[in-house]
Amino acid sequence: MKISPLFKLHLIVFLWGFTGVVGKIISISALPLVWVRMLFAFVIVYFYLRYRKIPILISKKLVIKLLLIGGIIALHWYTFFYAIKVSNASIAVSTLSTGALFTSFLEPIFLKKKLNFLEVFLAIIVSICIFIIFKAESKYYIGIIIGLISSFLSALFQVINGKVYKETHASSIVLYELIGGWLLITCMLFGFENFNEIIKISFVDILWLLLLAGILTAYPLIESVSLMKHFSPFSLILTINLEPIYTIIIAYFIWKEEEQMSSVFYICTAVILSMIIINGYIKSKEKTKKSPLNAISK
Repeated sequence: MKISPLFKLHLIVFLWGFTGVVGKIISISALPLVWVRMLFAFVIVYFYLRYRKIPILISKKLVIKLLLIGGIIALHWYTFFYAIKVSNASIAVSTLSTGALFTSFLEPIFLKKKLNFLEVFLAIIVSICIFIIFKAESKYYIGIIIGLISSFLSALFQVINGKVYKETHASSIVLYELIGGWLLITCMLFGFENFNEIIKISFVDILWLLLLAGILTAYPLIESVSLMKHFSPFSLILTINLEPIYTIIIAYFIWKEEEQMSSVFYICTAVILSMIIINGYIKSKEKTKKSPLNAISK
C-alpha cells in the first residue's frame, strides 16, 4: 500500500511532538543532550545507508555545504532544548510557530521567490494563536527569546535544505548534516566543559536518547528531506506548527492535570488547523493550474 506524502508529513510532525516531552524527561543539560543525539542519529543513518546500499560518497563541494547546514540544525536543536531547560516544554514549542513567519521572509531571499503576502498573513495568524494559547509570563522571557532564535534557525535550515535536496539521496544529505552538527557541538562542548555530564550519563537517559536519535530524529529527518519533492519549505514549516499541539496533548496524557488545557487552546487549535487547510487548498489549486495535464484539458 502506497502511503501519501501528506500522511508521512503529519506522521513525522507527530513524532516530533514527542521531542519536547523526551527532552524534558532526559536529565542531562541541552548541549551534551544534542551531542549524544546527533552521534546516535549519525550511527543509525550510516548503517541504514549501508543496509540499503545507498552511495555515501558525494562531491567535496556538496559535503562542505551539508556540513555547514548541519551546523544550523545543531544550533536549532541546542537552542530548542536549552529553552526547555530554562523554561518548560510549552514555552519552547510555542515559539516554534513563528517559523512560518520567518520562512515567508527567508524564501524570497534564498529561493528567489516573490514575497507572498498571503503566506505572511497566514504565518502571523498562526503565530498569534500559539502565543494566545501559551500566554507566557515575564519569568519565562529567556526561554521565549531562546525559543524564537531556535525557530528562526529551524526556518533557515528548512529553506536552505530546499536548495540541496535534489543534489543527492535524502539519507546521504542527513548523514553529512548530522556529521557537521555533531562536529560543531563537539567544539562547543570543549568550550563549555560539559563532557563530565556525558561520562556520567545514566542508563535510563541512554535509552531515551536512543529513542530520540532513532525514531524521533533519523527517520523524520530523512522523510522531511524526501518530502521537499512534494511540499514547499513554507508548507512544511506551516504544518510543523502542529508540533506544539501534539506536544501538549502527549504531555497531558503523561502528566495529566499538570498539562490540562483551557478552552482557549481548543479555539486556537481550530484556527491553526484552518490556516493549514487553507494553505494546503491554495497550494493544491496552484499546482493544478500549473500542471501540463490541466493546461491540455483547457
